[in-house]
Amino acid sequence: MTEPNQFPSSGSEQKHAAAPDLWAKAATDTGAKSADAQAPGWERSVLEKLAFAALNEQRAARRWRIFTRFCWLAVFGALTWALMSTNMAASSSKSTPHTAVVDIKGEIAAGADASAEYVVAAMRSAFEDEGSRAVVLLINSPGGSPVQAGMINDEIVRLKAKHGKPVYAVVEETCASAAYYIAAAADEIYVDKASIVGSIGVLMDGFGFTGTMEKLGVERRLLTAGENKGFLDPFSPQTEKQRAYALAMLDQIHQQFIAVVKAGRGDRLKNTPDTFSGLFWTGQQAIELGLADQLGNLDYVAREVVKAEDIIDYTRHENVAERLAKRFGAAMGAGAVQAARSFVPQLR
Repeated sequence: MTEPNQFPSSGSEQKHAAAPDLWAKAATDTGAKSADAQAPGWERSVLEKLAFAALNEQRAARRWRIFTRFCWLAVFGALTWALMSTNMAASSSKSTPHTAVVDIKGEIAAGADASAEYVVAAMRSAFEDEGSRAVVLLINSPGGSPVQAGMINDEIVRLKAKHGKPVYAVVEETCASAAYYIAAAADEIYVDKASIVGSIGVLMDGFGFTGTMEKLGVERRLLTAGENKGFLDPFSPQTEKQRAYALAMLDQIHQQFIAVVKAGRGDRLKNTPDTFSGLFWTGQQAIELGLADQLGNLDYVAREVVKAEDIIDYTRHENVAERLAKRFGAAMGAGAVQAARSFVPQLR
């Protein structure tokens, strides 16, 4: 029997009473985690995870390095294939009759494109090829080193005698000084009517600052072991003895230049007081003076003189690999010198 003052519980009240205690559950989970953290061996688990993460990172970095190296290898392989295919095509075409061309452009100096090293190597290849009917030196140079020009001139004379092939010099804009030193060894010289030809002379230039130093009150302190060790020093006065010595040396080189021109041009040369004075002339004037033979360009010489219209360039150019090797070698050399300087006393 139910007492009058008591009422039966509703359904909602029964569900509310049966709901779990969330605060109690959260406290229980936290305690469990704390217990797991304090369980023996958790440090090992953390270290293993860190080690595996570092190992995965190293593997990824190694894969990236391998991929990068393969990419560079592919690039170098493509360049090598391109160079080899070009050389093979050139080699196949060299077997047919053709006119060989060697460029002499820019300053004639050691290490330049018109150095004796590059020009002589190109000329040897041109002369030795059975398909070349003649060698044309395509010249556009204001001059440079008489030593480099002399080496090229001597090699032209030697190669002509050895292989029996003619050599023609074709002048574009300029063929002056050391460039003409080289051209004089050719069998014939072809120019444009407006080309600049000649300048058969030798010079040695510099500056003198002694008067300026006196006005500024600057004293030059130069210590030498040897009476002429400071010869041509721009900060020291030049004596008459030193000047006479320099002029004698220049005159000797000039006479060598004159002898080469006379040997190369022979009876064609009209010797005037200005011929070896260092003056230069237009191409038309050079023909009149016997310094050149005819007007003509490269195509004209190949077509009308050599009778081989196919032109193949034998000029040697520094390739990418040589440039990289030189830069790497220069960097290594600079590092070695810098390291040596810290151990060796300096001499200047």
